[in-house]
Amino acid sequence: MEFKLHTNFDTIAPLSHAWDDMLAESITDAPFLRFNYLRDWWQTLGGGEWPQAELSVVTAHEADKLVGVAPLFHAVNQDGTPALLLLGSIEISDYLDLIVRPVDLPRFLTGLLDFLASRGPEDWRALDWVNLPEASPTLAALEADASARGWTFTRETYQPAPYIPLPADFETYLASIDKKQRHEIRRKMRRAAESEVPVRWYLVENESTLEAEMDAFFTLMTQDPAKEAFLTEPMRRQMLATARTALHGGWLWLAFLEVGGKKAAGTFNFDYGNRLWGYNSGVDRAFNEFSPGWVLLAHTIQWACEHGRSEFDFMRGNEEYKYRFGAKDRLVMRAKVVR
Repeated sequence: MEFKLHTNFDTIAPLSHAWDDMLAESITDAPFLRFNYLRDWWQTLGGGEWPQAELSVVTAHEADKLVGVAPLFHAVNQDGTPALLLLGSIEISDYLDLIVRPVDLPRFLTGLLDFLASRGPEDWRALDWVNLPEASPTLAALEADASARGWTFTRETYQPAPYIPLPADFETYLASIDKKQRHEIRRKMRRAAESEVPVRWYLVENESTLEAEMDAFFTLMTQDPAKEAFLTEPMRRQMLATARTALHGGWLWLAFLEVGGKKAAGTFNFDYGNRLWGYNSGVDRAFNEFSPGWVLLAHTIQWACEHGRSEFDFMRGNEEYKYRFGAKDRLVMRAKVVR
């Protein structure tokens, strides 16, 4: 394998199609690993999460064919250590990993660590890879390779990432969850449907209205004080860029619930890899009597069932409502190597 270090996205741009094609066959295929998503992320440094960072993407070719990408950047990590982290880390990209086919992972990883040790950024002391899916083979491969070099490897659970396996129809889904919660979902959907004030939900599909719709979505998010603090100006730019990229790529799923023609709730998801990925949401508390968040989520899950999606992925976070809708846990991990 021939390895190359990239410190500017312009030098990687010619590989964008090969990058995404390989991602579809990679050990982890997630929207947060697509070329354009990570390019957008880098332009705002994660919506301002990393004030200082240096791009350190490593690509590997074999017979002029792209066979691996380590989407990395160099920064001082949360522990104060000069480290190589995965692009997208940490807060706004729920699943991250190397981009490589399973059959190529062992030799790609060995070659990558050799390359980083000899030709990577001079002062890096650690690999600090957060949001690796617990099922990723990168974890075992990294542990084995680090141990062989005498480097220290540690892994820890970072966060749960609940998900709902979905059947082919909504009624079967409802029958699978707790009886009390099933009753609540049905009651709230029925009350909204029978309200004298018209209640409807819709998907955003028109690029010409996307910016206005995202502005409305941000307004809903700011009803929550924690989300209001999260929505700095760089973060707004980041989320808008992500929405545009997802819309152009055909995997944006942005929906609103309106009550009397006014937006009462919004949900920003990705429709990718035959599942819906729940990215963020917002609710106008003035409409709490209609339970707009629950009603919109129920319609979202119903849509996913009816359109053959295999699961609804709530992604990171153990908020109670996720489990009330029948979510099961899986984990994302933090793997750290110190040389």
